[in-house]
Amino acid sequence: MEPTARAVYQVAADPECALPGGALLTEIRAELHRFSGSHHDLAEREDAARCWSGERAERYRDFGGDAGAVSRAVLDCAPLASLTGAWLQWLTSPGNAEDAVALRLLALYAADVGVGRPHASRGSAFRALLRHLGLFEQAVPAARLALDHRIGDAAFVVPAVLLAMSRRPGDFRAEITGADLCLRAVGLLPALTFVRDTAPTAADWTALDPGAARQDGADPAGQCRLAAAECDGERVALGFDWTLGALTAADEDLHAELTAARAPAYEMAALLRRRAREGAVYHRDFTLAGRPLAEWLAQARSAPEPLLDALAGSRLVRPGRAEASPLVTSLISDRGPMFRVFAEQDVAVIRRWIDSLPAASAEVPRLSTRSIPPRLPSFTSPGEDGREPADLRAAYHALQHRTGTPALRRYSTRYVRRWLARAGTDLDSVELPLPGEWPAEGLRPWLSDQHERHAHEFELTADAPLPSREALVDSIVQLAPLTLIDGAWLQGFTDYELAATDIGHALFDTYWDELGNGRPDLNHPRIYREVLAEMDVRPPPTGSPEFAAWPGFREESFALPVFWLCIGRFPRTFLPEVLGLNLAMELSGVGGSYRRARIALRHHGFSTRFVDIHNTIDNVATGHSAWAADAVDTYLSALPPAAEAGARAAAWTRVRTGYRALTASTGWLARARGRVKEMIDG
Repeated sequence: MEPTARAVYQVAADPECALPGGALLTEIRAELHRFSGSHHDLAEREDAARCWSGERAERYRDFGGDAGAVSRAVLDCAPLASLTGAWLQWLTSPGNAEDAVALRLLALYAADVGVGRPHASRGSAFRALLRHLGLFEQAVPAARLALDHRIGDAAFVVPAVLLAMSRRPGDFRAEITGADLCLRAVGLLPALTFVRDTAPTAADWTALDPGAARQDGADPAGQCRLAAAECDGERVALGFDWTLGALTAADEDLHAELTAARAPAYEMAALLRRRAREGAVYHRDFTLAGRPLAEWLAQARSAPEPLLDALAGSRLVRPGRAEASPLVTSLISDRGPMFRVFAEQDVAVIRRWIDSLPAASAEVPRLSTRSIPPRLPSFTSPGEDGREPADLRAAYHALQHRTGTPALRRYSTRYVRRWLARAGTDLDSVELPLPGEWPAEGLRPWLSDQHERHAHEFELTADAPLPSREALVDSIVQLAPLTLIDGAWLQGFTDYELAATDIGHALFDTYWDELGNGRPDLNHPRIYREVLAEMDVRPPPTGSPEFAAWPGFREESFALPVFWLCIGRFPRTFLPEVLGLNLAMELSGVGGSYRRARIALRHHGFSTRFVDIHNTIDNVATGHSAWAADAVDTYLSALPPAAEAGARAAAWTRVRTGYRALTASTGWLARARGRVKEMIDG
């Protein structure tokens, strides 16, 4: 069975999604050529996209004030608009964290998700519109939209392909950039323009326009244009052309649907088809036009028009008079046998259809106007299973990139579980700053205590001898595999579904800071390389195989970095542990070891900028340490507190395990427990 667009969308929306290579890439590339062929330069393409958007928007103005059309248009735009910018979510990785183009695209993405604020993404603004219109009672994850059959399959084509490409960023960065530039030029989707005119205060319309600047004031199209200039031009054009062509096809489909739906009979037929399956279970004893209603309903699952004709001519309906029709006054009333079977908006559809019957055409509009979307890439296409990394160096290199083989995924899962098993050994019998139970007052007071402890320890060691120049250089060099992937444990929170949540926004903001907020001069890996260069140490690029094989690094220097890289791939599976690890990492040097390192670096004539910037941005009042503590508190406070439930206590144990994982025990018992865990997990 070939996958539908909605099935592809649902799979690719998963933050821990891992798409295979091989045939999948060939299928995506074939799809991208479906609308290729334009020979214009990018500026002309942008002009064409803007003109297209304006012309299409004009076609929708006739639907202004039509509540049914508003709902249909918003629902059909939901799969794309609720994930605006998501195609950029994996374009940065530990392996390209120093790359200027990757940082520019990260800045563009950060604006889309409203970095630093929960529920501030462009998608969040669209979901607020859905709730305002009563289309959903609460915010829903993207994957939930794929289950809503009020939305046509064609509406999922564009976002499904874009999401699929986002999960293979190393293969499609140029095409993704071209697609993004097209969507910035198009701006607010044409079908949403009449919705905006009808309900100007119903949404943050600036946020819903991907071409509009946000709080940072930067021009999104301009930023994307600069990134596109650094990519393969032909592939950028391919992504642009496909996106505009696919948008055109989807827009034609939606416009035809809205036009047909103007006939109340069309809307009523759609309602019957949606509810026919459940209704066919009942009504075997009720006869309509000489035939059991259950049989009519079974037929209506694919062809509701005959049932609609039969209802129109039955005693249940008084044409033109819904208020006098038994279908409304008796069957579905609060005293009728079908009370609450239809939602309020469904009853409104039934009433409009009955009231329209005298003026309606004798022929019921059929529901076959929607086009059939193209075959999309098959996520069941067999890809290469690959081989697991032979050693830590091989794993480090393989994990530098977002994508990987099933074998690498198995390796990553096992490595994390083994590491955490060691970290969780006898938590209560070792010195661990985190208390045995989550403090009732939260972690902020504890955080201040730890900061003061670090300061006290620093004072006690103020007169301790400094390391020699050779020892200091060796320490800085051996920390390079770790420090040059700063923030890698948080890479999973760049995912669109996590980056703007109550917990995830602080973690994404931290990651955003580690990479310099899109500015190469503030990028932490780059700053660290400047220190290495002062020491006359110049390792190869971090994402290259030469870096992992560089003889200047000792094998054990890759152990913790590989853990970071592995756990960063599973932001949902290991959420409590990531929260604990993040807290340990951000607090580790503040007030103490960073100050100690500063003295040593300065004594030997090296720049202190790297430790200085961390001692400030990781501060316990308004910095990363504070954010990390707040994220843990937010997570735990949402869990059941009842002792018998055990959920909060279990989660706190996992947070503590993650905290200790930064310095996981290497003792015999811990290693043995790790091996047992590995055997259990296969």
